[in-house]
Amino acid sequence: MAIDVNAFDDATVVLGIAGDFLAREPVHHNLVLTLLHRCAATGDAGRFWTVQEEDMVVGVVFQSPLHFFATVTPMTSSAASAAANAIADQGVALPGVNGEAATTAAFTGQWTERVRVGARPAEGMRLYEVARVTDARVPGGWARRCTAADRALALRWGEEFENEAEPVPAADVATTVDRRLAADELWLWEHEGPVSFLGVSQAVAGAVRIGPVYTPPAARRCGYASALVGEVSASARDDGLRCLLYTDLANPGSNSVYRALGYRAVAEITRYEFEQPG
Repeated sequence: MAIDVNAFDDATVVLGIAGDFLAREPVHHNLVLTLLHRCAATGDAGRFWTVQEEDMVVGVVFQSPLHFFATVTPMTSSAASAAANAIADQGVALPGVNGEAATTAAFTGQWTERVRVGARPAEGMRLYEVARVTDARVPGGWARRCTAADRALALRWGEEFENEAEPVPAADVATTVDRRLAADELWLWEHEGPVSFLGVSQAVAGAVRIGPVYTPPAARRCGYASALVGEVSASARDDGLRCLLYTDLANPGSNSVYRALGYRAVAEITRYEFEQPG
């Protein structure tokens, strides 16, 4: 069966072509779907590819900013290999690829053969979804949305989160914080002052994604992040939305916290870093 890979630089066009495909799996496709909507709204530069079999979309590859790794939707190994070949043929020097484990393994294997570079697994994550939120142990306090008055705190904690995570070169944290403040996407847990912080994406195709979640070191191990995630997740479910998040497999603590809240694993995610030619 012939596989066609088409390149675009306009996220709006990609949503027109692949939006229905992406919306059919709003949890597994949530990251790519929300990022495409963001690029369509902001006009941020990006490279996007649709993968099609007999005119049916079977996968999407997303890259924005242009120095970031590519993010892929789950697709068959043959589709992932075709995408890797097509992107390599265009002379694009991808720094890496991120997505469902089997898809990224197939993409990476083909990429290393086609471009003749090395690659290594750099990060393992797990995608979780919650159907019913288990009540968290509330340590005292309450959740509230961030306001413009919280900008300096959100900016500082956003930068601290980036410095701890360091999966890729940091994005412009100030731009991200301002965008998310304007969209009411940031939350705080208050207990004699702010003690924990999270973001929750705008609903797309009936699903929202929680992240990042950050508690400064002095306030950790008190249950604040668990209480905040639990309250925001329960609110999303009460609104009829599916609710998901990603966790770092290197952090067993966060994985156990989310499982205790009722989150269940639905996919394994692997990010590979590629050596650059030359």
